[in-house]
Amino acid sequence: MSIPDLKGLFETAQRIQSEVARVREELAHKTVEGETGGGLCRCTVNGKGEVLSIAIDDSIVGDKKMIEDLVVGAVNVALTRARETAESDLSQVTGGLPLPPGLFGG
Repeated sequence: MSIPDLKGLFETAQRIQSEVARVREELAHKTVEGETGGGLCRCTVNGKGEVLSIAIDDSIVGDKKMIEDLVVGAVNVALTRARETAESDLSQVTGGLPLPPGLFGG
């Protein structure tokens, strides 16, 4: 590989790194929701996988086990959707190339 090729490779990597950082920042502002029990429990997370809120329908208050099960399910659904959103957004920047975990701060 010649020096100009290597320089182009570094420039491309820097551009991708910059774009990945921009997309990660945008993901912090995107939200997705997961629900279980036909809407009895809802969880909202952002595109970075941070849980923002949990909403529990009043009709199940008092049923501790049901609430626990529904919360776990709703959180898992929401986190899966957040991960899918992040993967989709990042693949647009990288042209679909899979990046090793943590390569650009992920």
